[in-house]
Amino acid sequence: MNFETFDDSYVERLRAGDAATEQHFVRYFGELMTLKLRSRVRTVEAMEDVKHETFLRVLGLVRSAGGVQQAERLGPLVNAICNNVLLEQYRASQRVSGLDDEAADRLMEVRPNALSVVISDDTRRVVRLVLEELKERDQRVLRAVFLDERDKDEVCREFGVEREYLRVLLHRAKGSFRTKYRKLVEMKPATNLRQA
Repeated sequence: MNFETFDDSYVERLRAGDAATEQHFVRYFGELMTLKLRSRVRTVEAMEDVKHETFLRVLGLVRSAGGVQQAERLGPLVNAICNNVLLEQYRASQRVSGLDDEAADRLMEVRPNALSVVISDDTRRVVRLVLEELKERDQRVLRAVFLDERDKDEVCREFGVEREYLRVLLHRAKGSFRTKYRKLVEMKPATNLRQA
């Protein structure tokens, strides 16, 4: 793997949300983190979680007011943030002791009660309304992944992006959804939502 150096223009394009630069960033650092994490985490899912959280934090920092002051230090910054996320994951996994499957099965209600049915219907209506207000690309990616539960590789082919960049698209779409959902819920009382 070839190691790259980064300059101010690269960081500025990242800050501006340039899609090609973001794809390069995710692909390049995704490969490096995979090499680093392969022997340090137990599952592929855990590795993807660490990578995703690292990307979110780094891009958040790049786009913050202070931002990244030294573009040539972008690599060490990503590495340090990845180390912190990995350490947090270790700590969290040591604190959490899950229920065994048998105990969990006993605690779960098998059939829905009337309240959960009403809440589910209301939730579906709200989700439909919010989706209709999103940009078309955000709608399509959320529907494909969460509602239609399509294979992510298939979704990547449809959108012409790599798997790591799909996570970025999903993160943005979920953020837009969350914002519009909050506005809708704050504006309309529950009774109005049922009529929608």
